[in-house]
Amino acid sequence: MQSPQPPAAFLEGTGELGRLIAAFDWQATSLGAISTWPAHVRVSIALMLRSDVPLVTLWGEDGVMVYNDAYSVFAGRRHPQLLGSKVREGWAEVADFNDNVMRVGLAGKTLRYRDQQLTLYRNGRAEQVWMDLDYSPLVDGDGNAAGVMAIVVETTAKVRAMAHIRGESERMTQMFAQAPGFMAMLSGPSHVFELANASYMRLVGDREVVGRTVAEAIPEAADQGYIALLDQVFSSGTAYTADSAKFLVLDEPEGPPAERFVDFVYQPVRNQDGEVEGIFVQGVDVTSRVAADRRRETVVELRTHFQKAHSVADVGFAASHVLGRALAVSRVGYGSINADDDTLEVERDWCRDGVESLAGITPLRAYGSFIDSLKRNEFIAIPDVRLDDRTRDAAGALESKSARSFVNVPVMERERLVAVFFVNEDQPRNWSQEELTLIREVGERTRMAAERMRHETALREANNLLESKIGERTRKLMEVEAQFRQSQKMEAIGQLTGGIAHDFNNLLHGLGMSLEILKRMLESGNTDRWQRYVDMAQGSVRRAAALTQRMLAFSRRQTLAPRAVDLARLLQGLGDLVRSTAGPAISVDLSFPDGVWPTKVDASQLENAVINLCINARDAMLPAGGGLSIGLANVQLGPDEAGKSELPPGDYVELHVTDTGTGMTEDVRARAFDPFFTTKPQGEGTGLGLSMVYGFVRQSGGQVGIDSEMGRGTTVRLLLPRFMGETPAEAAEAKPAARIEGSGEVVLLVEDDPTIRPLLTEELERAGYHVIVCTRGAEGLDVLLSEARVDLLVTDVGLPGGLNGRQVADGGRATRPGLPVLFITGYANAAAAVGGGQLPAGMEVIIKPFDAVDFVRKVRAMV
Repeated sequence: MQSPQPPAAFLEGTGELGRLIAAFDWQATSLGAISTWPAHVRVSIALMLRSDVPLVTLWGEDGVMVYNDAYSVFAGRRHPQLLGSKVREGWAEVADFNDNVMRVGLAGKTLRYRDQQLTLYRNGRAEQVWMDLDYSPLVDGDGNAAGVMAIVVETTAKVRAMAHIRGESERMTQMFAQAPGFMAMLSGPSHVFELANASYMRLVGDREVVGRTVAEAIPEAADQGYIALLDQVFSSGTAYTADSAKFLVLDEPEGPPAERFVDFVYQPVRNQDGEVEGIFVQGVDVTSRVAADRRRETVVELRTHFQKAHSVADVGFAASHVLGRALAVSRVGYGSINADDDTLEVERDWCRDGVESLAGITPLRAYGSFIDSLKRNEFIAIPDVRLDDRTRDAAGALESKSARSFVNVPVMERERLVAVFFVNEDQPRNWSQEELTLIREVGERTRMAAERMRHETALREANNLLESKIGERTRKLMEVEAQFRQSQKMEAIGQLTGGIAHDFNNLLHGLGMSLEILKRMLESGNTDRWQRYVDMAQGSVRRAAALTQRMLAFSRRQTLAPRAVDLARLLQGLGDLVRSTAGPAISVDLSFPDGVWPTKVDASQLENAVINLCINARDAMLPAGGGLSIGLANVQLGPDEAGKSELPPGDYVELHVTDTGTGMTEDVRARAFDPFFTTKPQGEGTGLGLSMVYGFVRQSGGQVGIDSEMGRGTTVRLLLPRFMGETPAEAAEAKPAARIEGSGEVVLLVEDDPTIRPLLTEELERAGYHVIVCTRGAEGLDVLLSEARVDLLVTDVGLPGGLNGRQVADGGRATRPGLPVLFITGYANAAAAVGGGQLPAGMEVIIKPFDAVDFVRKVRAMV
């Protein structure tokens, strides 16, 4: 390489490239040394270097490259190696392109490229580059082309930006076209369509709209007020929004209108000056949503009306009424079909005002052949009867019945047409799919409701017939049952009276024989052994009284004197009696826990019941002996347990008597409480012991139960209600009997029995009382209402003459408060008459038969 030459004068002030050119060894190129460059070369390069536009000169057939600073930026990392190189070698990746440039340029011609795309390796990698290229020939002094001048302006950024813009535009156009909502662009005050997407086209029936005004393209919009709304938005510049707006559109020019519902906005579009130049229309077809809302509301209303229906006619009218208002049609109805003569029978239909009802019988053949479609179970929807083959010939007749268009839903049973649900409109109507779905559903629901109503009606009639037959059968069964109960009652009475008669005959026999012997002894004067026969007679009387008490206890009619009782103390007091009753072969255990609740019972009757149970237990363990235990426990009964025991829920005290005897069979246990039932040998038991216990406990508000197993023993459990009050202290030790004679007190005796009256009078007078005797209740009441002194009223309960003993006592106490009253009774019903077993303070009862001494002692205690 030669030593660098000093820069030529034409390169002064030409920047970085000027210095690089001055320092380059051009001797090795076809241009030769820089000092030898002809004037046209120096001038061209000087001009190039002073330009801000990327320029490159290509000299000679090799196209030796000389370029300016702006081009070096375009060249990237290929600079500065490109300087002085042959263009074909410098840009080897586009050699063919540059060969053509040199060929054309050296031929004295020009080339021009806009946004020319080339693939260049400017920075060590391939990249797509777009450029504006202008090529012009460089001529020498003789006018011959010596090289080519290239103006290189890169447009890559612009091209890509334009591509992006085109892509966005295409995307927006595609989005506009494919948007689910409808869109349209209107321009000018006449509202000319500039754009309309596919959804808008579908909304208006796929008619041509672009380039036409709204009034021209959609004339029905004017009648519905939509063009007036557009005029308002254009003039005011204020947007308009609507929800679920109704729009009737003609899908066919001569066809019936189709109903649409839309949510939409009219948005004014302004120019750069702020003036409205158009309107953007955007919205959504919500016909399906409105139909779904309508369907839901219709179904809910339909269900409500069906619930109130009482007949098939009610069901049909309810459906007609609801659907007619929902669809705003002329007529809706439900009628039965006579498939043999092709007639429709309607009991009641729903009609718009001014529309004739079809109630009655209608011959369907007079209105076309659509009945054949119904018989084939075909759903019928006719938009215009004039255009359908099945109705064209009868269109006039149908139109006279306000049925220019109609829908029929057939109702089939066993493949036979039995009814039809019909919807009529007096104008042509293009029934939408949503409307047809609603009609079909209402028709099906009506069919099911009518069928259910027919079944319910038939069921009611069957039930009424069945109830009538059951009532008659029940009446007959009740008569048979009454007869059976009467026979059972008579059998029970026979058993009861037989048992009573047997026991009383024995007692009367002993009493009669004793009196007969006493009579013979008195007549013969032999009185040595009279006391023995008197005792025998009195014993028979006492046994008869005891038998009567057992019967009263069994029937729960005895008069009780309940009081608060500490059961543990009461039973401890019975311990010696129980042990003596049980005998030496039987061990007795009386164990009671602390805190046993008190109960309110007749203590003496409870003692009798316990002794009775102990006697039964003893007999069940003899002769082998065993163990007898008496225990107490507090028991709480819940609703279930109480119900099983036939008791109210609450607190109870359980008294149980357990033995280790032979036990009972299930049959014996089931009959244990029956009167006169006994397993003891003849003459050893009356069969009234457990009956008496049962009657007493039940009358006291409790219950009796038996647990028993053969060979293992028996437990009898008495449940008695808990007493919530305080328990009175036990009475002190018994004092010696007090004097029973009176001191001149006045006793009013009211007794109707002529045998008993004088005996009682004699005993009272002997005891020192003054006695006023009356035979009837009215006589006794007169005495009590007088001024006569009366210290005690003794009265039989059952009296003749209209007033019983209790009434006499109550009448006397009205003027003599606190008057002591002693009732005498031998009958269970009479005891109930004096207060149902509960007597006020100062009133007491003595039961016949009684000893004279006991009677006088009772009188003395009360006086």
